[in-house]
Amino acid sequence: MTDFDLMHEMAMMVVKALGLLVISVVMVGIWLLFRRFVWPRPSVAIGREMSAQIIATNSLAAVNGRSGIRRIVFLGPLTAFVGLAVVLAWGMTRDPSTIPSALIGKPVPEFTLPPVKGRTLGLASADLNGEVSLVNVFASWCTACREEHPVFMHLNAAGIVPVHGLNYKDQPDDAERWLDTAGDPYTRTGADINGRTAIDWGVYGVPETFVITKDGHIAHKHIGAVTQKDLEDTILPLIRRLRQQ
Repeated sequence: MTDFDLMHEMAMMVVKALGLLVISVVMVGIWLLFRRFVWPRPSVAIGREMSAQIIATNSLAAVNGRSGIRRIVFLGPLTAFVGLAVVLAWGMTRDPSTIPSALIGKPVPEFTLPPVKGRTLGLASADLNGEVSLVNVFASWCTACREEHPVFMHLNAAGIVPVHGLNYKDQPDDAERWLDTAGDPYTRTGADINGRTAIDWGVYGVPETFVITKDGHIAHKHIGAVTQKDLEDTILPLIRRLRQQ
């Protein structure tokens, strides 16, 4: 693992810890505000004499009026805090690989990228027509990309499906060195140095892998490292169905 990978992993852990801390603080604040302004209180004792009863009743009405205003003022923020906490908690526990893509069923974005240094074939949208293929968004500095790399090496060696690489925000020398060292499973590779093409594809981060139909449409998006189980359960069955269409 490089220093960059280590710093990236530590940063992600810090972000998650801070998120949990924020949720905890918000929930404690909500409980304290609820106890202070919403929790029911015992009625004010009424005096024995009639005049004291009238004064106490008027005072209680005034207090209730002020309490009602306070409740209105604080219930809005309370609702917002609860909603924020729920969204944060849901987002942190959700499997990122299940996040849907707005591009599913649509043509691949128009793009043309030069080849990664040391390669001769670049990657363009026109290259993704004619056969079912995969587009893998990767980078040499990406730890998860290294985890899934043997999967794509196997696909390439077995000739199961063409795999094209979209190299995301990588230094040319680093990308060349990594592919020369770990092996190059890609039929074509496009160097997306500024990350603009990945943005058009709706990429959240690396790695991500797209299944492309014969007519150049996006059929499936996988976020995160592709495992052998992902291949067998989802990607390869989809490829077989698309080839029969």
